[in-house]
Amino acid sequence: MKHLSLAFVLFLSLGIISGCSSTPEPEAETAEELYNQAYKKLEETSYKKAAEDFERVELEHPYSKWAVKAKLMGAYSFYKAKDYDSAIIALDRFIKFHPGNQDIAYAYYLKALCYYDQIKPVSKDQGNTEQALISLQQVVMRFPDSEYAKDAALKIVLAQDHLAGHEMEVGRYYLSQDNYLSALNRFSTVVNNYQTTSQIEEALYRQVEIYTIIGLPEEAATAGRVLAYNYPKSPWTAKANQILRTESTKDNADHPVD
Repeated sequence: MKHLSLAFVLFLSLGIISGCSSTPEPEAETAEELYNQAYKKLEETSYKKAAEDFERVELEHPYSKWAVKAKLMGAYSFYKAKDYDSAIIALDRFIKFHPGNQDIAYAYYLKALCYYDQIKPVSKDQGNTEQALISLQQVVMRFPDSEYAKDAALKIVLAQDHLAGHEMEVGRYYLSQDNYLSALNRFSTVVNNYQTTSQIEEALYRQVEIYTIIGLPEEAATAGRVLAYNYPKSPWTAKANQILRTESTKDNADHPVD
């Protein structure tokens, strides 16, 4: 009994000491407090930390109204931090789970910006440009009356011009290597798919040039007529006409009229 009593007293004493030495645990932060804390870091341009705190709102208060707001603000924080991959993942989650949210148009628009801001020079791979174009078109088609549709439409024009510029860049390279068919394929892509871009005039001229080189005068003349009809005052039209006149003169010389 003495051993039991001593053990009990020792246990009780340790419990009292432990209770006296411990500090009270802080009260858990509310969803709103966490959200405001994250928002403050966002205003202070601490974008990574803001994103982390917005994610805490989701994790610790998943069923609060602040959790939904935090998903979108977390994505925006990642975007501002130029962590585009994390932003896109967060936006895809928001779009999937909250398709009827009042800010859904902005989510689509912000996703498009994530790709758009990563567009590379025309000499580089244009994967991000293609993704930006797809995402921007979704904004315009899904939310034509939203405040983001007009800017998305303008960016679509720029993205298309960029893609056309890439085709022209590659086409010119092939042309410089006398790889006429590969060059023609690139220029024809611009003519067929990017007719409203600033690259179309040169693309049509290059068709005239290459068709002439490979001995297809009818196709060259057709491309020349399209160019002249749509862009009569273009310097590319003048150059194309010069080629066609020269070829016509040669043809007449080779086949004189009796």
